[in-house]
Amino acid sequence: MQILMVGGAVRDQLLGRPVHDRDWVVVGATPEDMAARGFQPVGRDFPVFLHPETHEEYALARTERKSGRGYRGFVVQSSPDVTLEEDLARRDLTINAMAAPAGWPQSGALSDPYGGRRDLEARLLRHVTDAFREDPVRILRVARFAARFADFRVAPETMALMREMVEAGEADHLVPERVWQELARGLMEAAPDRMLEVLRDCGALEVLLPEVARLWGVPQRAEYHPEVDTGVHLLMVLQQAARLNAPLSVRYACLVHDLGKGTTPADVLPRHIGHEQRSARLARQVGERLRVPNDCRELADVVAREHGNIHRSGDLNAAALMRLFERCDAIRQPARFALALLACECDALGRLGLEDRDYAPRARLQAALDQALAVSTAEVAAAAVAQGRTGKAIGEAVAQARTQAIQRWLSIGLG
Repeated sequence: MQILMVGGAVRDQLLGRPVHDRDWVVVGATPEDMAARGFQPVGRDFPVFLHPETHEEYALARTERKSGRGYRGFVVQSSPDVTLEEDLARRDLTINAMAAPAGWPQSGALSDPYGGRRDLEARLLRHVTDAFREDPVRILRVARFAARFADFRVAPETMALMREMVEAGEADHLVPERVWQELARGLMEAAPDRMLEVLRDCGALEVLLPEVARLWGVPQRAEYHPEVDTGVHLLMVLQQAARLNAPLSVRYACLVHDLGKGTTPADVLPRHIGHEQRSARLARQVGERLRVPNDCRELADVVAREHGNIHRSGDLNAAALMRLFERCDAIRQPARFALALLACECDALGRLGLEDRDYAPRARLQAALDQALAVSTAEVAAAAVAQGRTGKAIGEAVAQARTQAIQRWLSIGLG
């Protein structure tokens, strides 16, 4: 029996990055051997075990053979006869196809039959073997790794293989849950814009997110968007989301906030009148299709509908600010509104030459909302009841009190 650390842990150690999770491959063993050592079986599709003390995953060496379309269409074969090199051959990228014993690098040697260390040094994302084409999820994984390792490039032969897979219809068979899983992980990497670039270069973006893909080549008014191209703007917005350490819901809202610009009639370009409502409708369709979590969907809807109004909110009076808060449900969900403001800041800064400007609406709207939230609704409601008001009239009194609080704040020059 031979036990080796494998995959990302080896890669990250060579890169000098922190190693958070370690996976292990076991060569020359049977499930009975593992059980005898106290390992707990957890794998449903292939033999994976948890270490009795560390609870790290130990997988028996295996090979995979394509049996159908999609990422589930595989026959897995695991036996003590499967060699380490055979197991590593089924992995996606050479930088993930290295293995080392537990004492490495102090003791023991690195197993690198496919040149992973060489590709790390060359900053290259290269597939291991032609078996890469058998799993379309690998297209998404390459894009995600491009987002994580922003200074790496996809090897030309790997990009060509990914294009062949897309043209053969392999990406059409990806299930929504898996697409979202990889998309979400890529959005949270250091350079989420790189993920979109790789998906676009290989043609997968058009298949998986056609609403996003059609943004490239769509012009915007240069006085507001010096970068002009809507697709380029989207990449810049995602760069700002990463720079500001935005959470996933904000990054997803950034991804879909301008989808409506891709449906603007050509004869009115570069203007995009009413694109906010079209963006919201398309964002809802994307969210349903990919089964995006509700918190991401709901924030995306607010941002798509209201980002233009939030950008222009410096001219709004107290009553108009209160209406904006009501449309965003900011009184009931102030934390979500704060995230919407962050997404709008990413949108405002994601423009050529404007990346470092101050975004005044975020602080102003947050302060105005704080004034509204500071109103004692219990006292206002009690006073309204004392005046004989009931039902809807009480709610109107509370809204009026909040508007007055915002007006007082504006009148003393704080807003």
